[in-house]
Amino acid sequence: MATSNNFLTTPTKTPSDRSNRKHHQHTNLNDSSSTRVASLSKSRFEAYNRLQAAAVAFGEKLPIPEIVALGGQSDGKSSLLEALLGFRFNVREVEMGTRRPLILQMVHDPTALEPRCRFQDEDSEEYGNPIVLASAIADLIKSRTEALLRETHTAVSSKPIVMRAEYAHCPNLTIIDTPGFVLKAKKGEPENTPDEILSMVKSLASPPHRILLFLQQSSVEWCSSLWLDAIREIDPTFRRTVIVVSKFDNRIKEFTDRWEVDRYLSASGYLGDNTHPFFVALPKDRTTVSNDEFRRQISQVDSEILRQLREGIKGGFDEEKYRPFIGFSSLRDYLETELQKRYKEAAPATLALLEQRCSEVTADLAQMDLKIQANSDISHLRRFAMLRADSISNHVGALIDGAADPAPEQWGRTTVEERLESGIGSWPGVTADIRPPNATLRLYGGAAFERVMHEFRCATYSIECPSVSREKVANILLAHAGRGAGRGVTEAAAEIARAAARSWLAPLLDTACDRLAFVLKNLFDLALERNRNHDSDDEKNTGNMDGYIGFHAALRHSYNCFIKEITKQCKQLARHHLDSVTSPYSHVCYDNNDSQSSFAPNSSSIFKIEQASSCSFSLDLSATMRDETMRDQENIPPEKNAHQTTPPKGNEGSRDVLRESQMTVPETPSPDQPNDMAGKKEHRSGNGMEIGPRKRQSRMNGISKTVDLLRVHNGGVFSFGSGDNNGLKSGSAYTEICLLAAQHFARIREVLVERSVSSTLNSGFLTPCRDRLVVAVGLDLFAVSDEKFMDMFVAPGAIDILQNERQSLQKRQKILQLCLNEFKTIARAL
Repeated sequence: MATSNNFLTTPTKTPSDRSNRKHHQHTNLNDSSSTRVASLSKSRFEAYNRLQAAAVAFGEKLPIPEIVALGGQSDGKSSLLEALLGFRFNVREVEMGTRRPLILQMVHDPTALEPRCRFQDEDSEEYGNPIVLASAIADLIKSRTEALLRETHTAVSSKPIVMRAEYAHCPNLTIIDTPGFVLKAKKGEPENTPDEILSMVKSLASPPHRILLFLQQSSVEWCSSLWLDAIREIDPTFRRTVIVVSKFDNRIKEFTDRWEVDRYLSASGYLGDNTHPFFVALPKDRTTVSNDEFRRQISQVDSEILRQLREGIKGGFDEEKYRPFIGFSSLRDYLETELQKRYKEAAPATLALLEQRCSEVTADLAQMDLKIQANSDISHLRRFAMLRADSISNHVGALIDGAADPAPEQWGRTTVEERLESGIGSWPGVTADIRPPNATLRLYGGAAFERVMHEFRCATYSIECPSVSREKVANILLAHAGRGAGRGVTEAAAEIARAAARSWLAPLLDTACDRLAFVLKNLFDLALERNRNHDSDDEKNTGNMDGYIGFHAALRHSYNCFIKEITKQCKQLARHHLDSVTSPYSHVCYDNNDSQSSFAPNSSSIFKIEQASSCSFSLDLSATMRDETMRDQENIPPEKNAHQTTPPKGNEGSRDVLRESQMTVPETPSPDQPNDMAGKKEHRSGNGMEIGPRKRQSRMNGISKTVDLLRVHNGGVFSFGSGDNNGLKSGSAYTEICLLAAQHFARIREVLVERSVSSTLNSGFLTPCRDRLVVAVGLDLFAVSDEKFMDMFVAPGAIDILQNERQSLQKRQKILQLCLNEFKTIARAL
C-alpha cells in the first residue's frame, strides 16, 4: 500500500518552487522573443541588402532606406566608416583618389571572426571572391574608379562601387560613402571638379527615403560652417539629417564650466530645438594594429571623453540630456536602430513596388520573346514588310492626287525653300526673277508639282532667241547659198533658231526634271507621317514596323532609286522631243498652217507668255502675286489688237526671199547687202504687180513694226550683232535673218512646251508613281533570297544580342521575384 500510495500520491511543490518556475518561464519567453526579433531584423536587413544589390546592378530606382555619408574633405568621414566596420582597410589613403560613391553593406555575422569583403561586379548582381588583405580593398576601389573615369572622360561619376563586408564585430548597416566636399581641385583635375562633386552629392542625397549623415569637425563653429548651408538646401528642417561633430576630443579641452559645454552641446540657435547632433572622437593613432586592438582603442576613446566631461569640467554636464548623443557607440546604436525602423516602415510600400516591378519585367520579357520570334520568322517579316511598302506607296499616290494631310503649314515648302533645299538654284540662262503664282504658299505633292511645271513655262517663255553676230550669219548664209538652195535666208534663220533652242532650252528641261524629282522625293517622309497618323489603329493588321530602322532605310533607298530612274527617263524623253522639234527634217519652222502666227512675234511670243501666266496655272491664292498680276494686266494689249496685225502670206514671203537671193548684183550674197537696190528703176509686170523697191519697202515696214514689238517685249533691248538698232539697214538680209530666227525660235519653244514636254513630264513622273511604284519597290526589296532579305532587319549578331538581353531580363526577373518572396515573408511576420 505504501508503495501504492507512494506511486499514486502526486508530489506537491512549495511556493518557492512555483516562483522559480515562473521566473524561468518569463526569462525563456523574453529570450525567445528577443531571438525572434533579432532574427526578423536580420532577415529584413538581408532582404534590403539583396534588393539594393539588384537595384545597383539593373539600374532600378527603388525607395530603399539608406544612409548617405556627407562631409568635407578631412572631416573624419573615412575614420567613421572604418570604426563602423570594426577594422581598417586604409580607405583614407584613397579618398582623394576616388571620385565614385561607395556603398558599404555591413552584415553582422557571428561566425565571421575575420572580415570577409566582396565587391559586386560592374553591371552585374553577382559578387566576386572574398578579399582578405585590407590593402587590396583600397587598391581595388582606386583601380575601379580610375578605369571608369578614363572610360567616361569625366572627373567624377555617380555610378557606385558596392562592397559587402561580413564580420562578427560590425552592425547590420548600409552606408553610401560620397566623395568629400572640396574648395579647390587637386593637381591634374579639372577646375570644375568641386562643383561636380557638390552636384553629384546633392543628387545622391535628394531622394526623401535616404538618411543624411553629415560630419563636421568640432573646430568649426556652427555660424561659419561651409557645408551646412548645402545640407540645408537638401533638407531644410534637418528632419532626415543626422549631424555628427567629429574630433570632439580637440574641442573638449576648451571647456572649463558646465554652462559652456552645455551650451555647445545644445547647438541652440543654429540647428533648431529638435535637432541633436552626435559628438564623436576616434583614435588618432594610424599605426598598424590588430583589429581587436583597433576596437579596444575606440572603446577607450569613448570612455576618455566621458571621463573628461564628468571630471575635467567644473560641474560636469547635463548627462541626462546629452549622454545619449556622446560617443561612437551611441552613434552606432542609433544608426542601426534608425535604419531598422525605416526598413520596417518602408516594407509595405517596398512590397507593392516590387510587385509592380515584377509585373513590368515579366511583360518586358514577353515582349522580348515576341521580338526574337518576329526577327526569326522570315515569313512573318515578309508579310508585314510588304504591307508597309504597299501602305507607303498608296500614301504617295494620295499626296500626288491632292491630299492635305499632314499639315502643309509644317511639311510644305515655298518656291524659295524648294530652290534652296534642292540645291538647284535659279533656272539656267534666265536672268529674270521667276515668281509663279502661289510661290509664297507652302505646298507639297501634286500642288507643288504643278507649281514647278508652271514655273518651268514662265522660265522658258522668258528666254528669246539670243543675238547672233554678223560673222555667224554670214557663215551660215554663204554655206546655204553655196548649196544652190533657193531658200537661203529662211534656211539660215531656221538653223540659227534650232541651234539656239538646243543650247538654251536643254538646260531648262534638265532643271525642270530635277526640280520635279525633288518634289517627289520629299513625299517619302510625308508618306511615313501619314502612315503613322492613319494606320495607328491598324497595327495588328499591318504590324508595328517602326523599330526596324534598316528596313526603312532600304525602303527609302529603293524609293529614291525609283525616282532617280524615272527622272532619267523623263530627261531622255524631253531631250528626244527637243531633238525632234529642232531637227532639220521638222516642219515646225515651215508649217504653212502656222506661218501667220510664226511670222508675227506679237501674236506668238508675247501672247504665249501671257497665256502661260494666265491660263496654265490661273488659280493664284497668294495676295502678293494677285496684286502683281493685276498691275501687269494694265500693259497687255487688247486681244483684238493682237489679231489686227496680219502677216503676209507664206507663199508671197517665200517668193520675195527667193527674188532677193536671185537679185544680188555680186556673185555671192552679203549680210549687209541691201535688198532694195538704190539705183534700180521700177519695173511692172504684165499683170501690174510691183516687184521693185516699193513692194519691198511695204514689207520691211511690217518688219520694222515687228522689231518694235519685240523691243517692247524685251524691255527695249533686242540686239542684232554689232552696232545699235539705229544703224540697221532696213532691207538687209542680216536683219531679216535675225527676225526670222526669233520667229522660228518662238515657234519651236511654243511647240516644245505646249505640245510635247508638259504632257511628257506629267505622264513620265506622276503615272509611274501611281501605278508602278509599289511593284518596283516590291521587286527591289522582296524579290531576293531570305538571307539578303533578313539583312534589312537583323544585323550580324543581332539575334545573339537579343538573346543576351533576354537572359539579363530573366536574371532580373529571378532576383526581383526572390526579393518579392522575401518581403512577403517579412510582411506576414510584421
